[in-house]
Amino acid sequence: MNPHLGQLQPYPFEKLRALFAGVTPNPQYKEIKLSIGEPQHATPPFIMEALAGGLKGLANYPTTQGIPSLRQAIAAWCQRRYGLELDAESEILPVNGSREALFSFAQTVIDPGRDHVPLVVSPNPFYQIYEGAAYLAGAEPRFLNTLPENDFAFDYGALSEAEWARVQLFYVCSPGNPTGKVFSLDDWRALFNLSDKYGFIIASDECYSEIYFDEANPPVGGLQAAKLLGRSHERLVMFSSLSKRSNVPGMRSGFVAGDAAILKKFLLYRTYHGCAMAPPVQTASVAAWNDEAHVLDNRNQYREKFAACTPLIAEVLGTGMPDASFYLWARTPVADTEFARGLLEQYNVIVLPGSFLAREAGGINPGAGFVRIALVAPLAECLDAANRIRQFAKQL
Repeated sequence: MNPHLGQLQPYPFEKLRALFAGVTPNPQYKEIKLSIGEPQHATPPFIMEALAGGLKGLANYPTTQGIPSLRQAIAAWCQRRYGLELDAESEILPVNGSREALFSFAQTVIDPGRDHVPLVVSPNPFYQIYEGAAYLAGAEPRFLNTLPENDFAFDYGALSEAEWARVQLFYVCSPGNPTGKVFSLDDWRALFNLSDKYGFIIASDECYSEIYFDEANPPVGGLQAAKLLGRSHERLVMFSSLSKRSNVPGMRSGFVAGDAAILKKFLLYRTYHGCAMAPPVQTASVAAWNDEAHVLDNRNQYREKFAACTPLIAEVLGTGMPDASFYLWARTPVADTEFARGLLEQYNVIVLPGSFLAREAGGINPGAGFVRIALVAPLAECLDAANRIRQFAKQL
């Protein structure tokens, strides 16, 4: 067996099942699950119709590069959203959701054959795929704590010069999971300067980019920041997805875009990996990327939920409106695991302990004492859950 498999930690939801073992939820309340970042808004009918209309494509093997019309639709969206002029032939690749691409990207770009073990850096707390991708590529993950008292900024000083020299890949997530932090142009500038100095590749995870609250100020993307700062796409690749934007997590559809030289190698890897997107999914994806009306409606639903629920939860937990995404990152008055277990037992609401989303670094687990609350359920359920959370916290 691959020895690196032994380095993998249980996934957060495996830890959650173990935490809840033996807990009997209060039967007076209907279960409300706010633990997983799975969109629960209805999938737009036109996307389902396009998926059904593409079923004849099942008779053909798809190419790894995807159909031209899909790459062109993605390029057109990038131009509308970010003002980018991307080459649909060399700077865009469709992927089966950002998760598989974030993982396989590390397998492509990490060079384990040097004199030292390469480092892969990510925020802490973080999306656990980054860690697993690092280990299985033969690298060592390193975590930079992002704390609310520092506005969730990276602590770049936590790594020595010798450690920075070993960094080959840096994962950044903006808007962030679980904090909702959005990288500013100054944040991007600082990271680009480090990439220039040490030569590492930046993987910009932007799967929450379309869940934001101010229509006049959408989150700045990595490639957009590079353009605004007069830079090329060298050593920079963005990862995007339809899952949250269009409420189609089951379609597994997204794309990567950026440095053409890196994507050429990534395409080669993917050709052998056998991860071409199914033809009906490609057809439906073209329709989804070409429409913005459903995305605006989606944002409006999240905006309404956050406006209604955030003040209620903020009365009893340390939280506030995130920059973007659909999570509240809330400080708990007791241990996060104790809070989550008690909330399930007494009020049948499921949230995710923050310590499950982080690793100890610099002597602390930056997720400890927080819970992640995903406002993905319908408004009425989210309001009900917010009131139950408030009742539970008041008695602690």
